[in-house]
Amino acid sequence: MSEKKDLIWRAYLVYLGFFVALIVVVVKIVLIQTEGSATLFTAKDEKIPKRAMPRYPRMGEILDRNYTPLVTSVSFYDIHMDPGVVDQEVFDRDISDLARGLSAIFPNTSARDYENLIRRARVKGNHYVVIKLKATNEQRRRVRELPIFKLGRNKGGIIDTDETVSRKRPQGEMLKRTLGYYQKNKGEKELRVGIEGAYIDYLTGEPGLEIEQEISSGWKKTGQMLREPVEGADLITTIDLNIQEVAHSELYQQLKNQGARSGSVVVMDVKTGYVRAIVNLSMGKDGEYYELYNHAIGTKEVPGSTFKLASLMAALEDEKISLSDTVYADGEYNFYGSILKDSNPYGYGRISIRRAFELSSNVIAKVIYNAYRTEPEAFTARLKEFGITEPLGIELKGEPVPTVYQPGTSHWWGGSLAWMSIGYEVQQTPLQTLAFYNAVANEGTLVRPQFVQEIRRGSEVVKQSKPIVLRQKICSDRTLHQLQECLSGVVKRGTGSALKSSLFDIAGKTGTARILNDDLRYGEKGEERYQASFVGYFPAKEPLYSCIVVVSAPSKDIYGATVSGTVFSAIANKVYSNTLKYHKAINESRQKVKEAPLSMDGNRADILEVLSHLGIRYSILQQSDWFSTKAEGNKVEMNRRKVNKNAVPNVVGLSARDAVYLIERLGMHVYLRGSGQVVSQTIPAGTPAYKGGLIELVLK
Repeated sequence: MSEKKDLIWRAYLVYLGFFVALIVVVVKIVLIQTEGSATLFTAKDEKIPKRAMPRYPRMGEILDRNYTPLVTSVSFYDIHMDPGVVDQEVFDRDISDLARGLSAIFPNTSARDYENLIRRARVKGNHYVVIKLKATNEQRRRVRELPIFKLGRNKGGIIDTDETVSRKRPQGEMLKRTLGYYQKNKGEKELRVGIEGAYIDYLTGEPGLEIEQEISSGWKKTGQMLREPVEGADLITTIDLNIQEVAHSELYQQLKNQGARSGSVVVMDVKTGYVRAIVNLSMGKDGEYYELYNHAIGTKEVPGSTFKLASLMAALEDEKISLSDTVYADGEYNFYGSILKDSNPYGYGRISIRRAFELSSNVIAKVIYNAYRTEPEAFTARLKEFGITEPLGIELKGEPVPTVYQPGTSHWWGGSLAWMSIGYEVQQTPLQTLAFYNAVANEGTLVRPQFVQEIRRGSEVVKQSKPIVLRQKICSDRTLHQLQECLSGVVKRGTGSALKSSLFDIAGKTGTARILNDDLRYGEKGEERYQASFVGYFPAKEPLYSCIVVVSAPSKDIYGATVSGTVFSAIANKVYSNTLKYHKAINESRQKVKEAPLSMDGNRADILEVLSHLGIRYSILQQSDWFSTKAEGNKVEMNRRKVNKNAVPNVVGLSARDAVYLIERLGMHVYLRGSGQVVSQTIPAGTPAYKGGLIELVLK
């Protein structure tokens, strides 16, 4: 009986021992999961070290008004390997295939070199071998599919979590200075340039906190977040990439033709002040033109004859003159011993003030001097009322205060009034000059130029920019309408008469100003430098856009009409032709055609809708979502156009919209050059597509 009781107690003790051991194992498993791996009896201070590190979110994108990327973030990954974790049998069997695969993805290193590198590291116990630094996301994806590496980090040894994010501009040199950048230098000094610098706090978002743990090869991200990061917001700019491209190409061609030092263009929406295009090009040491400095915002120079509009506005408001008043323009005017010459050395004889403005005669200096010589303060006070003496307060850094000398200061002398009235002894940036002309186009309302119209984080609108009125009315309606007629007269009958368009009227003013040479002196005869300008708006009636073109130090011609006015006219014509608002509908009644017109290749639904709407017969030779088209007699034949979903498509012959759609759905970026249909592409059709890649399309 006693032996039976002993057996029972022994059994209880065994069961109790197993139960206690089970409890210990469960507790240690929980500890392992929550605090890091450890052996069953590891003390607390021997657990895997952990730390909380910042997890920075992806920066937001900068887009044009139609959501086309202007600045985006592209990820690159450093790929390493820990060969020691790979099973020996797997290593011996697949190492050669892995090396060949790596060499195929990264051709600069041979398969033999890759294999020798990995084998030596395994023998030496190196747990962090560099395979490739700054690989693209597509290359990273392909590497993960290779033998050994497809087993993952713990069994295949691949370490590819070190990410570097770089900011890229898909449009290249275009808008470079205006888009800008943010840089933090030593000593915590910040450098904020352009749009990115001005809105960096929105673009960067807020960093989170992520747990990292230390392993044999270093610190490893666990994916466990103490605080989730807040993604950077996207900026929807006011820029219209179509207008931007036109302005950029037209200015570039003129600078090349003239061999000019630099030039800038700004196109602005009249009602809102939204900047639709801004170009700043300077000649580099190689003779090419680059966006080296934002002259439109940061460079103030004498505006020359474009300032005559403000002078007449002041005199009309003070009822000092009437535009019908006549004055004798004899070609040369003397102010306290300083000779001011007219563009016509023989003068224009007796002409009205209106005609003097149209011809840009410097006799206006005589008119303003006679009107204000006893009270120059009244003239500068009017300039202040117009908003000319103050900066515009734009959100981008670098705008200087305009230079407008005041009576009684050290810079003021007897002839200041005369010289100031024609745009000397005054300095403005091109954007400041444009804002004043834009106010004239905008029925007297001065608005602040803006570059960002909306800030979005996902579907949430963080901030929306509305037009900012700086002055509700800069002058009376009577004065305003007289000056609007004067600006139209410049193009119809004056210095800008060569710029007339048969489709619409332009209103504006030419300007030619002598500027300092590199040695900060005015050159001797034959060595002078000039700045040619044209500023105005279009159409003259119900204007939509204002625009300024400034070309500095042209070498072949100097006059605002021929140097800058031609660029203005080309921009105006191209923008006008692409703005449906200005064009009446044609062919509203369907008429049968004798011969089918030429048509672009494109999407099935789009082509069928157009052909049906125009009443053009068609035949489908082979069904597809994308068609190539061919005119045959009085009908259009449509045949299948093959589009590979995993490779770069052939987009030659397509419209820009269709081409961009087919390429961007593969995760690639597009840079467009020209207008019309695609005639060439930089990456051949059939090339494997990869996310983040950039392809340039030429259109004609």
